[in-house]
Amino acid sequence: MLISNILISLKFNQFSRWTAILALLLLGTGCHQELFIECESFENKGGWVVDPQFVEQVGSPYLMAHGMGIPVENASATLEFPSGGSYHVWARTTDWAPGNWDPPGQFNIIVGERKLPKTMGHYKGWGWNYAGKVSVKGGPVVVELEDLTGFNGRCDALYISNKYRTPTNQQEYMQEMRNRLTGNSEEPQQNQEFDLVVVGGGIAGCAASIAAAEQGLKVALIHDRPVLGGNASSEIRVHTLGIYGHFERILKMLDTEHYPNGSPMAFADEKKRHKHMESYQNIHLFLNYRAYDAVTSDQAISSVDARHTASGEQIRFSAPYFIDCTGDGWIAYWAGAEFSYGREPASEYGESWEEYGELWSPEKEDQQVLGASVLWRTYDSDSVYEFPEVPWAMPVVEDYSASMGTWNWELISDRWHQVDHAEQIRDHMLKAIYGSFFNEKKKPGKEYLKLEWVSYLLGKRESRRLVGDYIYTFNDMRESRRFPDGVVEEIREVDVHYPQNKLDESKPDFLTDAMFHPVERYYIPYRSLYSKNISNLFMAGRCFSCSHVGLGGPRVMRTTGQMGAAVGYASSICLQYNCTPRELYENHLDQYMELIGRSNANIK
Repeated sequence: MLISNILISLKFNQFSRWTAILALLLLGTGCHQELFIECESFENKGGWVVDPQFVEQVGSPYLMAHGMGIPVENASATLEFPSGGSYHVWARTTDWAPGNWDPPGQFNIIVGERKLPKTMGHYKGWGWNYAGKVSVKGGPVVVELEDLTGFNGRCDALYISNKYRTPTNQQEYMQEMRNRLTGNSEEPQQNQEFDLVVVGGGIAGCAASIAAAEQGLKVALIHDRPVLGGNASSEIRVHTLGIYGHFERILKMLDTEHYPNGSPMAFADEKKRHKHMESYQNIHLFLNYRAYDAVTSDQAISSVDARHTASGEQIRFSAPYFIDCTGDGWIAYWAGAEFSYGREPASEYGESWEEYGELWSPEKEDQQVLGASVLWRTYDSDSVYEFPEVPWAMPVVEDYSASMGTWNWELISDRWHQVDHAEQIRDHMLKAIYGSFFNEKKKPGKEYLKLEWVSYLLGKRESRRLVGDYIYTFNDMRESRRFPDGVVEEIREVDVHYPQNKLDESKPDFLTDAMFHPVERYYIPYRSLYSKNISNLFMAGRCFSCSHVGLGGPRVMRTTGQMGAAVGYASSICLQYNCTPRELYENHLDQYMELIGRSNANIK
């Protein structure tokens, strides 16, 4: 009997060791040996970072060389080759700024002592780049990714085979290939049960978890980053705005000082936030886990599946109640919840404001929403700092120059969808940053100016808005409308943005201006914080039930934190009576509002 096909797949397990799974497949003549490596699972990431923001578009987290123009330290992994011989190597990667110039994200692959002949990062769109052929001895061999530019080269996976057989680039086959070659499946083998599952560890998700935990619930908080805070985290660095409402005690554990956006002062507030969150024994933190499915039947969620962004470990989280704090409304989307996207016509909710007309609310609906920002900072170093040329950024910035980027570095366009084109939006903003900084460096006296920090994470404002039993609108704010179930309150003006080039075509497309409409104190009802058609789903954050302009005031983080605390408390009453969020409103509203009123005293 001939052993005709040997499949070797490697994955990084929870004990941080490479393990090999050997399958012997009798498929004909010849011995086919394959290795597949998810690069985010490399045990030594060097200076590369794991980017999990675009899993739904790319298919997986990936490693990225975010060096701000300075090549980062090599990432490496030790692979077990089944036998000596010649192997072909492919990398799944992309040229993120294609054009008539050298790609900004180039890198090399080194196998053992041999640097493969072809440089990676030349493929327009995500796909398999052929790196070359290498001879190795059997056994453990170190494989490295060598960054060449410092400008955000990225690598999803490596495929190594002793036969020249390029893997498919078709998206529909990619997940099947990953599962086949890593031994994973879409069904998690591990199941954990909780009273409440919160997905999204921004201010809203953290506040929801605390409120529920203080009422005795066993809470799982799933978050796809290593740190909590979302837009307020040290990775994005937006200060929190808004008032505390009924939840000052909880929100003061989580919010920030009013530092300049982009400030490293975010680290101190992040430390405070983690200290408080970790002090609750019944809050179980699952950091670096990204949800990828919501198991749903009869218009109710039974569980949420999540995967570790580095190891690939999968867990199924079961609970009677769920809170979507993902911002993009992913849990609701997978569950089949109703949602809105884009700007409604002014006539739909009567939200027109004559002073700004179409900029405020259009005559016809469109796909434009508030945009995403990428913040950055510079400083004057002690020595002359040379910054490389960035020809691939010049078509975006032309002659625009800047030495820092704050809130109005924001891409608003109905050409790019804030969910479906999120990676393209982030990359466009990186081009804007590097190109503007390059132009600034050309000015006299800027020899010492150096990039201090550039976020590679999008700070989003708006995408999907989920539909609840009540859709909150601009009129609710300007009329200071009161509700029997008003659980969130705010005084911040309504703040809607528009691209500067709407009024002046000479302005770059990555800068915005704001329109502010002053209002008195306004109130948001509980009915805007649970799904209209998914019976056990709450939502808190910028995905709450509202119109486009209705999001303009309450989208800031102390206000969304109020939403989180409100639904955290609601989940405890739902659990007490085994009722749905809607039934709480119908049958237990007085008890719920009394609990909200006692929040700052922490009285059960």
